[in-house]
Amino acid sequence: MRLLNMQTQTKVIALVGMTGSGKSVAADALIDAGCSYIRFGQITIDTIQERGLPVTPETEKSVREELRHTHGMGAFATLNIPKFDKALEEGKHLVADGLYSWTEYKILKDYYGERLNVLAIYASPATRYARLEKRVTVAGDTAVKNRPLTAAQAHARDIAEIENIEKGGPIVMADYTIVNEKLTIEELKSKVHAIFNKHTDF
Repeated sequence: MRLLNMQTQTKVIALVGMTGSGKSVAADALIDAGCSYIRFGQITIDTIQERGLPVTPETEKSVREELRHTHGMGAFATLNIPKFDKALEEGKHLVADGLYSWTEYKILKDYYGERLNVLAIYASPATRYARLEKRVTVAGDTAVKNRPLTAAQAHARDIAEIENIEKGGPIVMADYTIVNEKLTIEELKSKVHAIFNKHTDF
């Protein structure tokens, strides 16, 4: 595997996609290639845990919507930009995992310009729900990235994200899209590496 070229201006590679699409695997591929990593939604998990609440789909939804009510629809971009800037100072490209709303996309695009690249991972609802039901919670996963969801929970999350937080916009406007229907983990990682190793600005 060829490492991404770190000699050019560092970039923010924002990953977008619905839950269960394969964003975490794509993130792992870019981390393997030498990128640093920040998860957008870690702010939600940190807030829940600071309040001593259980991390569940219900508490995550409640806190996400509260943060957006307080800070606006661009909350997770606004709150994460200082973290992104600090990470970029290390001289590595940054994987920003889980860009959600259209407003967040616009804030990041205005702030970073051409330094922002968006990669969408797409999979159909049926494929994603089957994956999510098979997930196994990993011990020590404080970010709760791999929590299993029932098909009903996943569907409810899809609807909430599409209707309440404008999630479709960044997926439609992505610079690159990978369809992850029948790919193995290694095949998905290979496609991620191929996209970014192809472009000289990386």
